[in-house]
Amino acid sequence: MTGRLTSTSKFLAYVLRHRPEAIGITLDEAGWVAVEELLAALARHGRPVTVELLDQLVTGTDKQRFEIREGRIRAAQGHSIPVDLRLAPQVPPQVLYHGTVARFLPRIRVEGLAPGERTHVHLSADPETAARVGARRGEPVVLRIDAAGMHRAGLVFYRAANGVWLTSQVPPGFLA
Repeated sequence: MTGRLTSTSKFLAYVLRHRPEAIGITLDEAGWVAVEELLAALARHGRPVTVELLDQLVTGTDKQRFEIREGRIRAAQGHSIPVDLRLAPQVPPQVLYHGTVARFLPRIRVEGLAPGERTHVHLSADPETAARVGARRGEPVVLRIDAAGMHRAGLVFYRAANGVWLTSQVPPGFLA
């Protein structure tokens, strides 16, 4: 992604995941806002985005942070504000992965994975994706998650539109 695409994508993620009020918009209960309303608000706040650039951000990046339907847009996952993504529970694969860095391992081994300020713990279907996620904070460490065991124990999984697996927590006994 170019510098402009990256900075715009990060700002949109900030607005649509965490602070819609920063540009004067309100998300509906499922996290959606009209594309026209979003673009107008961005322009009013000195961050103009064209429909073409927005399309690039939605369809032209590997992160797939956003989804557009019926003239509305939302973040696919990663919210720290309460939204109901209306995702149906899914049976996860046997194993999922989580990327982190070594400095967090002592706490993770004791407490497991918690969503922190977000609404869900994010898990990847493959170790390569988890490594890329972990690398954002330093040298990545990839944790192997016994997703099938968690599911048998009654923990619920969802799969976001961008393929990220979501769950409320990962207890330490399911980490490897």
